[in-house]
Amino acid sequence: MKAMILAAGLGTRLRPLTEDRPKALVTIAGQTLLELTLLRLRSFGVTEVIVNTHHYADMIADYLHENGNFGMQIEISPELTLLDTGGGLKNATHFFLDSTANLNEPFILHNVDVLSTIDLARMVQFHKDHAALATLAVQDRVTSRYLNFNEQGLLCGRYVKRDSQPAVVRAGLPLHRFAFSGIHIISTELFTKMIEDGAFSIIESYLRMAATGERIIAFRADEYQWRDLGRPESILQVTQDLANRNRIDSSA
Repeated sequence: MKAMILAAGLGTRLRPLTEDRPKALVTIAGQTLLELTLLRLRSFGVTEVIVNTHHYADMIADYLHENGNFGMQIEISPELTLLDTGGGLKNATHFFLDSTANLNEPFILHNVDVLSTIDLARMVQFHKDHAALATLAVQDRVTSRYLNFNEQGLLCGRYVKRDSQPAVVRAGLPLHRFAFSGIHIISTELFTKMIEDGAFSIIESYLRMAATGERIIAFRADEYQWRDLGRPESILQVTQDLANRNRIDSSA
């Protein structure tokens, strides 16, 4: 199985930790965020990974080489200018379509600054069972940005607290607001439907596709632990939580 790790961001929320390194190489209890993500993906059978890079890109390439790619086949997708989540994924199209053997197999898209216990194998099977174009791990928790889904779990729009009205792209009531967790399962068919170019958010693509009837669905992940590691205080909190353990169990 293949996966992509989104690691090209500047890590501005993590400053000063990212003043001399990319956010992917910020450490928790002796392990980098990139290592934690790679080991977790590997534990679920992922063997091939592409990592997008921009900020301190050479450091990531050197780090992977020094660690033998953690026993995986890893490709770097460099971005001279930041392409955002959608543009970054589209830039890596070749990686997912380079073999006819993989065309019918969905892949995982995972933020590097997310730590969770979400059962990725269960999520992949859920994606297949529901014939989805993309499956998004969501939780019922407080956030400043929500995605709206109908009773069937189909994406219908989004709600950002600073906006007065939610954006609605598909009719359906009642709507349920959930927080997105930065983990996607995606069918390769998505690449044929991504008409956006340059730098763009994958969420923008999902909303456009949902408006045309595409199956962008929710995977409820409330039962699992999840952490956004995009801020120094989050790194500190997780480090403290793990103070009595030598290593993080990446397969948990």
